[in-house]
Formats: sequence, structure tokens, C-alpha cells
Amino acid sequence: MKIDQEKLKTGFYFLVVVFSFPVLIFILALSSLFTFAQNDLSETCQLENIEDYCRTTDVGQCRQLLEKCEAYFVEESARIEKDISKTKQEKQTLQNKISSLRNQIKSLEYQIYQSNLAIKDLALQIGDTEASIKITTQKIEEGTERLAAILRTIYEEDQRSLIEVLLSEGISDFFENLVALESLDAKNQELLENIKALKIYLEKQRKELGEEKSEMEQTVYVQTLQKRQSEELKEEKEYYLKLTEEEYQKQLKEQQEISKQVAEIRSRLFELIGVPEGGIEFGKAVEIAQYVERVTGVRAAFLLSILAQESMRYGKIGENVGQCYLKNTETGDGVYIKTGKKAVRTMNPTRDVPVFLQILEEINQEKGLAREYSSTPVSCWIPAYWQGEPYGWGGAMGPAQFIPSTWNMYKEEIKSVTGRVADPWEIKDSFLAAGIYLRNLGAATNEFKAAMRYFSGSSWTWWEEKNYGQPVMDRAEQYQKEIELLEQS
Repeated sequence: MKIDQEKLKTGFYFLVVVFSFPVLIFILALSSLFTFAQNDLSETCQLENIEDYCRTTDVGQCRQLLEKCEAYFVEESARIEKDISKTKQEKQTLQNKISSLRNQIKSLEYQIYQSNLAIKDLALQIGDTEASIKITTQKIEEGTERLAAILRTIYEEDQRSLIEVLLSEGISDFFENLVALESLDAKNQELLENIKALKIYLEKQRKELGEEKSEMEQTVYVQTLQKRQSEELKEEKEYYLKLTEEEYQKQLKEQQEISKQVAEIRSRLFELIGVPEGGIEFGKAVEIAQYVERVTGVRAAFLLSILAQESMRYGKIGENVGQCYLKNTETGDGVYIKTGKKAVRTMNPTRDVPVFLQILEEINQEKGLAREYSSTPVSCWIPAYWQGEPYGWGGAMGPAQFIPSTWNMYKEEIKSVTGRVADPWEIKDSFLAAGIYLRNLGAATNEFKAAMRYFSGSSWTWWEEKNYGQPVMDRAEQYQKEIELLEQS
């Protein structure tokens, strides 16, 4: 029978088209999806769309899409961060604030999407590892069963005596069985090695699985934090949406006023007479006082007030603090720095002068200095008389106003904290000395009493309370408010 060639060709083409059509449709759909992914990744990379895609493709294609989406979200997050920075640089209005919050929320949403993708990818890895563990475990079980069978055979043969084997099987069969048993023993060794290798591999897989699960837990935790931050930003946005522009500008003005006040506090000089620096900014003084508070427990504001009072006795800054030089180590007399005139009772010659000279020698030796006692500022004597006779001495050193014999009691404790020789004219050391002294005087429980004991020892008059203790407490409260403003800035 003659075959019609044209009909045959036509039929062949029809079959090709019919059977190729589903394949072509699938390729076009896949191509369409990736084209769509390129053109509108914000839609394609929605988690539900990714899951739909991953259900209909293999793991490799799913991961490719996950990687593409992750890169997209990283890029979008960076773009939004730029917008946020730009908005902050522009004039602050309520609308800009709300816009900035919206961008931050959107950025967090992208980060949450990235976390979702990471979780999805980790889930795939965990699935692969668990499947591999299952296969390895099955291989170990199969190998173990085969090994058990071999061992049973060898054991059964070992139970038969040589005569029993020869009588029942004959010499030729005996040698054939012997060769078979040797083969079984070699197979036994091979199986043992395989099982050992499989067990090592299994432990490695289990370790990898543990690491993957830990990474999954960490990613979920990060995502939880991102969601919480997103909720907080949404609440903040709702708050600002309720504000009028006038209210917002009022808040900004208040904030600017606080910032201005803080700047003034920071720049105001905290006067400390009798130190080489001559004084430091209040902000720096606060930092040092807070360091001393951490070491001693004495409130920073109270410590600053004590030090300020020591430099402002009788309402005049540095009237007697650091205004004299010791000149005569035998009598304790000195001179006023400004006038050069004689200043009597500048330092107690028996109690303080020897210690004063020793302090200078230790500082000079460790710091490589050449301080002379005759050009180192100490406090002058505040003229005071009892029954016509002068009493009291000057000679207090640095901001903390410790006389040499008192400083000598605390210098080792200061050194144990700072790790270097204690210097009463160094601001940090003097602050620390005052803090330790006030702590020992009970400042933690009764600041007023500690202030009075710092000033005059175990007893004092109402006049001294009024002119020293009360000003210290009033100024401490003012300093406390200023410190709180600094901390808010």
C-alpha cells in the first residue's frame, strides 16, 4: 500500500504541535513570571506569590527567586533610608515628620519581607538537611542489618566442630565453606567501615541542622523586633497625625529652647580656682562628677556644689582659694600672689609643711615636673581670732581644698582607683578625693550633715549652716536640674 507522504507530514506536524503545546505554555508562563518579576518585583516578591511559585517549581528555581527578591528589598530599603536622610535635612514641618515616619515604616516592612525570605530559604535548607539525615539513617540501618546477618552466619559456623564439618560435608565442601567464610569476614569489615563513615557523616548533618535551626530562631527573633519597632512607629505616626501644624511648631520651639539652655550650661565655665587649668566647662565638670558618683556613690550635683562652695566662700570667687604661695617653711608664712605682700599663717609649719613638700616631690618624680613649693598656689589664711589670738591656717590645695595632712590620708585610695600618683591640683583627682571624703562623712544618707562636716568637722554654728550648708544644698538642687537637662539633650 502506498503511503501518502503529504498526509504523513501533516499528521506529524499536528502531533508535534499537540504534544508541544503544554510545554510551550509552561515556558511562556515561566518567562512571563520572570519578566513580571523584573518589571514589578514589589508585587512578585509578596510572600504569598513566592509561595505559590515555589509550590509549582523545583528548589533551585525557588531559591533563585528568593535571592532576586532579597536583593530587591535590600535596594529598596537603602533607597528609603536616603529619602529619610533627605527629609531630615529639609525644613522640619509636621508633614515632613509624618512622611519620614511613613518611610521608616515602609523600610521596616521591607526588612520584615527580607526576614520572611530568609526564613523561607532556611526552611528549604532545613528540609534538605532533614531529608539527607533520613537517607543516611536508613543506609546505616540497612548496613547494620546486613552486618548482623553476616555475624550470625559466622557465629553459627563457629559453633560446629571440625570433625562435625568434615563428616557432614566432606573435605572439598569444607574448603569451599572456608573460602566463603573468609569472604564474609572481609565483607563484614567493609560494612563496618561504611557504617562508621555514615555515622560520622550523620553527626555532621545533625550539627548542620542544629546550626540552621539556630539561625532560623535568630531570624525569627529579629523579625519580632522589627515588627515591634514598626508598631511603635505606627503609633508615633498616629500621634503626629492628630497634631496641628501649630502644635508641632510649638514642640519644636520648646525643643530648641531646651537645646539652647543645654548649650549655655555646657559652655558656662565651672570656676575652679587654684588649679593650673583655671576652670573647666560645666559639662566637663559634670562628666567628672558622674564618674566620681559611680566610684563613691556621692551624688554628682552635691559634689559639684561642695567644690563650687569651696571656691566661692563669702560669695566671692576665689577670695582665698589658691591665692597664696608658701615662702617660709619654718614659720609657715607666705605671700599673696597678686600683690607680693606678706601673708601670715599660710600653712601650718609642723603639721602640713613637711607633708606638702613630700606631696610635691612624689608628683615631680612620677610626672617629670619641677614644681617648687614657693610657686605652687595654696589657699590663704582667712583671718580669725579667739580671745584676741589668731587661730587656724591656710594651705588648702586645689579645688577640693584639702590641707596636706588630710590629702595624705586619701592619696593611696585615690591611687588605687586611678593607677597613678594622686595630684591635688589635678581636677579629676581632687573631685575623687572630695567624693571619697564625703562618702566617709555619710553623704549617701545625709548630704547637709556631710557638707557641714566637710566644712568645719564635728561641730558648727547656725551662722555656718546659713552661710555654707544651705547655699550648698540650694546650689546642688539647681545643678541637679541642669544635669537632667544635659542628659535629655
